[in-house]
Amino acid sequence: MSQTRAALVTGANRGIGLEVARQLARAGMLVALGARDQSKGEAAAAELLRSEGLELPVIVVDTTDPESCRKAVADTAAMFSSLDVLVNNAGVFLEKTPTGESSAIDVSPETVEATLTTNTIGPMVLTQAAIPLMLQQGYGRIVNMSSGMGQLADMGGQFVGYRMSKAALNAMTRTFAAELGEGPIKINSMCPGWVRTDMGGDDAARSIPEGADTAVWLATLPDDGPSGGFFRDRTPIDW
Repeated sequence: MSQTRAALVTGANRGIGLEVARQLARAGMLVALGARDQSKGEAAAAELLRSEGLELPVIVVDTTDPESCRKAVADTAAMFSSLDVLVNNAGVFLEKTPTGESSAIDVSPETVEATLTTNTIGPMVLTQAAIPLMLQQGYGRIVNMSSGMGQLADMGGQFVGYRMSKAALNAMTRTFAAELGEGPIKINSMCPGWVRTDMGGDDAARSIPEGADTAVWLATLPDDGPSGGFFRDRTPIDW
């Protein structure tokens, strides 16, 4: 990178978000470790400092709270004097059951609403807060952590709240990209695949670094990189 970039990664106290933050910091970026729980964020940051000598400040961000989202962006920009990269990684999967299934016929509207609030509305507010700063500085990369479960081209049954939230996140990505056009800000969605995290479980096929790779790539795209796309393994996939 020709200059030191600054990033905010949400949901970065564990799993894919922590790995994205780690890899961006390894690459020389100033990275704020976004976490809903400050103590969990500080524990993750302390482990990165102990194990790798990477010093990542913690920014508290609750994606269910619009004011928290706006404050997290403002605090990151104030701390680093810029905000160049936003990785909307924080998310929930609230429809897990002992059988691993959750029917669209039975799911409560409250569960769906809570899922949409965290997985879609939160990233939207964070993006709205980040874009004016990125436009002012003439550079921006926004990465939305989506899922193959949100693909309309391959939509299945079960887990309707989660599927809706990720399909809506993809729609949000395309809408922002269309409005931003071919300017200096690039916004993309990506699917990490089925990853061995607390959400994915121990039986998942992919490692955390494998799941994080495309997000890191999108966060560091060159000026001629894509915008408004949906990617897995750095390759476009169907919406």
